[in-house]
Amino acid sequence: MKIGTQNQAFFPENILEKFRYIKEMGFDGFEIDGKLLVNNIEEVKAAIKETGLPVTTACGGYDGWIGDFIEERRLNGLKQIERILEALAEVGGKGIVVPAAWGMFTFRLPPMTSPRSLDGDRKMVSDSLRVLEQVAARTGTVVYLEPLNRYQDHMINTLADARRYIVENDLKHVQIIGDFYHMNIEEDNLAQALHDNRDLLGHVHIADNHRYPAGQRHPGFPRAV
Repeated sequence: MKIGTQNQAFFPENILEKFRYIKEMGFDGFEIDGKLLVNNIEEVKAAIKETGLPVTTACGGYDGWIGDFIEERRLNGLKQIERILEALAEVGGKGIVVPAAWGMFTFRLPPMTSPRSLDGDRKMVSDSLRVLEQVAARTGTVVYLEPLNRYQDHMINTLADARRYIVENDLKHVQIIGDFYHMNIEEDNLAQALHDNRDLLGHVHIADNHRYPAGQRHPGFPRAV
């Protein structure tokens, strides 16, 4: 198991200094913002070469969700994710973390009625994943499909939800990412959910149920890890 980190507000702004800082902290890799990678790919390549710290994955950095209600935004997001996957391939990265959507709609807050049917949701997300499957196959990368909690997304909330998309669409370059923060809300048992989906689990975000340093709060955290 290798442990990386996303960017944090207290990290240096300069890309090379950022990589040095992460390396000095002892991390094995950097989960980079997709836009930062695409817009500064030569600097990122140079930083990787100098520090030996790899860019392992990307998270964020695009404007439209794969399950977006607005078709123009969805298509734009797919184009941006494609470019991020191409950039990841250039620097030796493995893949990108992608939820169905973040903060677009929830059944838990008004208006509580989605502008699209559940069947429509499934078709749209499936269509997007099939497009990205082809990109990932071409670039030798992976799309890590992320379930979010019910307050931040209404389409994919559990590891089993993500699994269903992968299996039903016969996706070979899409895997599941388990995020402990969201899993704390949605899964009955973190360790069991990870075990049940271990064959499709390709990536994990380690976080406690209050977003403080991992292991400070949730009593089941050590077992899940």
